[in-house]
Amino acid sequence: MPTITQLLLFSAAASVLTRAYAPAYSIGYASNFFLLFLALVFTKLAWSIFIYPKLFSPLRHLPTPSDNDFFTGQTKAVFREASSRPMRRWIETVANDGLIYYSVWFRQRVLVTNPKTLAEVLVTKNYEFIKPGHVRDSLERILGVGLLLAEGDEHKRQRKDLMPAFNFRHVKDLYPVFWDKSREMVEHLKAVSKSTAPSSEKLGKSVTDPEKAAADAPTHAPGAIEVGEWSSRATLDIIGKAGMGRDFDALSNPNNELNRHYQNVFSLGRGSGKYWQIAGFFIPFWILKNIPNKRNQEILEAQAYIKRTCRDLIKGKRQAMEEKKTTGIDIISVALESGGFSDEDLVNQMMTFLVAGHETTSTALIWGIYLLCRNPTIQQKLRAEIRSHLPSLDHPITPSALDSCHYLHAVSAEILRLWSPVTLTMRIAAHDATLAGHFIPKNTHVILSPYAINTSTTLWGPDALDFKPERWLDADGSANNRGGAESNYAFLTFLHGPRSCIGQRFAQAEFACLLAAWVGTFETRFEEGSELAKGQGEPEVQGGITSKPKGGLWVQLEEVGGW
Repeated sequence: MPTITQLLLFSAAASVLTRAYAPAYSIGYASNFFLLFLALVFTKLAWSIFIYPKLFSPLRHLPTPSDNDFFTGQTKAVFREASSRPMRRWIETVANDGLIYYSVWFRQRVLVTNPKTLAEVLVTKNYEFIKPGHVRDSLERILGVGLLLAEGDEHKRQRKDLMPAFNFRHVKDLYPVFWDKSREMVEHLKAVSKSTAPSSEKLGKSVTDPEKAAADAPTHAPGAIEVGEWSSRATLDIIGKAGMGRDFDALSNPNNELNRHYQNVFSLGRGSGKYWQIAGFFIPFWILKNIPNKRNQEILEAQAYIKRTCRDLIKGKRQAMEEKKTTGIDIISVALESGGFSDEDLVNQMMTFLVAGHETTSTALIWGIYLLCRNPTIQQKLRAEIRSHLPSLDHPITPSALDSCHYLHAVSAEILRLWSPVTLTMRIAAHDATLAGHFIPKNTHVILSPYAINTSTTLWGPDALDFKPERWLDADGSANNRGGAESNYAFLTFLHGPRSCIGQRFAQAEFACLLAAWVGTFETRFEEGSELAKGQGEPEVQGGITSKPKGGLWVQLEEVGGW
């Protein structure tokens, strides 16, 4: 079917030709254009909504949720509920052989539900299913075309050249960087948790929205801290040092220009994000991104500043390399030494790392603290192990010491299973294909839901929704990589295959350090008087690039002595 852009162009051309060569049938250029465009849109909608999906689509015989709306399919559920919640419900209730069919805004989608079909999409046919154009367009202006968005041979080349920076031995060399910044975060938290005012009144939220922070501050208990503000700044500093060899100093100075620009990009869209998503279904992205509003202006300014910062870093590193000086152990230095990237390529990779290496781990720490507050016995057991294996917060960390904390790694894995930072990812069939033996037409959207897969009772058993770190430990107490599930594909947080997260080991080690420093130092509880402290339900989830608690996660800290 033609796109809206194509219909606009066709209507304009037909109106001009009618006026020029068949004036008897013309009622004026504008009227011709308007009436023809409306007729074409009506025809497109009739075909897309009623005729093709009901009578001709090869997907119409696939299993589908029983509560589909005749006109809008599952649109209401997808936009009303938190990301991937409908998908989890369908996996549990709709009998299927690997695919479930549904539609959103009249666009057909298939949800992948079992390990065998996941293996097709992610491994054996991974380059047949690519990122949709609207996803690439929306992320590209923030990330550039780095590893996350590259496709085909270009993706293979980039991944091959970046692999040395993410091998197991090199990641171990970065453990001291992870630990130093984790320790710095804890030192700041010690000070701010003793304050008589909520921490976001001074830091974090005041960076991007001082009026809102001031209005929010009186509603929070004295000394309460918002976990996301601190996790974001700590992980931004870590990716700065470990990824680029530069300390962004966001922990000590959250008002620095880089952090301000970065937070502006990812704090946009509160309350209006879903409206932009809906608009993206009907309006070409090139129109949306050129609307002269505050959102687009801030993204452009942030992009320009971050790119300029990245270019300056690369210029300095390349100059040092030419002068035969060491360029460091950070990821970009290793990539630069490979010789496989131009400066502009490296800028794109750096911008990708800023998101993939920062936003996701920051979100994981938020959900980790949430789960440990919900489960104080596990929090205490974890603290005991951390203190028995790691001499003190001020003591330099060694890879062997951290790797010996098996319960820490079990807790980390269980957090990442239950609350995958990215709950849903999307592919599109680059051409006609098959999945699970079913014909998949070109341009069909294929949905992968780590949240739904990671909590499937079919894959994880009846306790799939329980926080149970022990599932990641063998009988002798050593860690395992499957959590008791029969298939590796039951754990989808980092995906699998050629497009799996190249920074998985980096992220897991970074997350373990942050969690160890925090839990080893503090007993953490939900903010006194909050709904969570009263045990009333889960926080409302706000979607975006990652899924976080709406309004943030507010907690109170009590320093535990003796470490």
